[in-house]
Amino acid sequence: MGDLWSMGDHWTTIGTCLGSIMFLYTMIERYSPHGLLHKHVDKYMQRILRFTNPSVQISIDEYSGHVMDQKNQSYTYTEAYLSDVGMKSAMQIKAHTPKNSQKLVLEMVDYEMTITDQYHGATFWWMLTNANEIGKPRRYDNVNQRALTLTFHKRYRDIVLDMYLDHVMEKGKEVLAKNQQRRLYTNSGEYYHGEMWSHVVFNHPATFDTLAMDNAKKEDIMEDLIAFSKARDYYAKIGKAWKRGYLLYGPPGTGKSTMIAAISKFMNYDIYDLELKSVKRAGNTELRKLLLETSDRSIIVIEDIDCTLALTDKRKTKKKTSSKEQSYQQKMAEMHGDQDVTLSGLLNFIDGLWSSTGGERLIIITTNHVEKLDPALIRRGRMDMHIELGYCSFEGFKIFAKNYLNIDDHPLFETIRCLINETQITPADVAENLMPKAVNGDDYSDVCLGNLISALEKAKENARLKAEKQSGEEEESEEEEEDEGEDEDEY
Repeated sequence: MGDLWSMGDHWTTIGTCLGSIMFLYTMIERYSPHGLLHKHVDKYMQRILRFTNPSVQISIDEYSGHVMDQKNQSYTYTEAYLSDVGMKSAMQIKAHTPKNSQKLVLEMVDYEMTITDQYHGATFWWMLTNANEIGKPRRYDNVNQRALTLTFHKRYRDIVLDMYLDHVMEKGKEVLAKNQQRRLYTNSGEYYHGEMWSHVVFNHPATFDTLAMDNAKKEDIMEDLIAFSKARDYYAKIGKAWKRGYLLYGPPGTGKSTMIAAISKFMNYDIYDLELKSVKRAGNTELRKLLLETSDRSIIVIEDIDCTLALTDKRKTKKKTSSKEQSYQQKMAEMHGDQDVTLSGLLNFIDGLWSSTGGERLIIITTNHVEKLDPALIRRGRMDMHIELGYCSFEGFKIFAKNYLNIDDHPLFETIRCLINETQITPADVAENLMPKAVNGDDYSDVCLGNLISALEKAKENARLKAEKQSGEEEESEEEEEDEGEDEDEY
């Protein structure tokens, strides 16, 4: 009993000493010069506090970086992980239904809840805090700088640094992939609360099953996507950034945008629709900032790149403007703060050093005229897979017939087979003709198939007339060349 009392006295004495030290520290901080305090007192106080406090804290800020104001993806993954872990024991929960969604979303209450987590026999405590309250600078005046703070005993430091944080990141990614709605992002050129991308919920219904294209080609694309999603370690082994480029090309109406929507649904990736014409404030520099603000497990899309920017003629043609005019245009652009994106900047965006800042990204470029693009833009390594989306085949038509009319066979199928193999019609035109005007009648399948047959016959006739006209123009050109040759001989 005496030992217990002596032990109590011992800790009481230690507590009194620490209280006296903290009192002296406060007095010195108040009346001593700031530089002297930090040089001589702070160092010893930190040693005393480190000795008496066995806990360690790690904070994950919502925003990181001092130059780019980059949103911290680690914060997003940790938040998703904690929402999955903490909902099982939380006493206070926020619930809301996002716009254009029917699913109720549960979230932890800000600054009100500590989440306890167990991992490999160790206990960890998480809390959502306000980073602005602990002296960290704000990124934006109207946005609170939040942080997720992890507290643990210092004996678990190795577990945290070697395993636990990686475990949190991986599980957080899985939770996001399973629960988060897909989003469609766009860059408008106007920032809202410091955000470079604005988004809407993306609920496009397209799937690979509904794509009207050759089944073998669809299987190749899906196998390539699955292999990519599982290849993180392989990409790290060969020393390449974990990304893959796809070039979609073909005439208008062949389903390039639908293909992107199907890939997004198949992979459960968000889409970042990059509008290059909106990148005007700082040109290539702003393009890099936009790249840094994209998340992992996402698709970066540049549609109709041959129409978006003049990136194809810069190596082949020279501007006809004089040097004086060019200088004036450059000065005007600098006055307005506008700079164009260059081909070099776009190439660096796709596979330069800045492209390695994230992982598991798909970069998709679409064009109607692949022959107009600079070879450096579409070479292998930048656009790894070239996918041609052509005119509708009979197999593609059968997919449309199943989706639109819910039929697998019909007496008119053979007529359509012959016509569709003899002419060129886009999947968009086939879909439009198969769209029933009313779905309550009994004969709408016959009507829709008849409409398609009429469209195919008209397309075939137009193609014949075009070929005859072209042939006549070629004959006239040949005759003119022969006449010119005879005139030269007579001369």
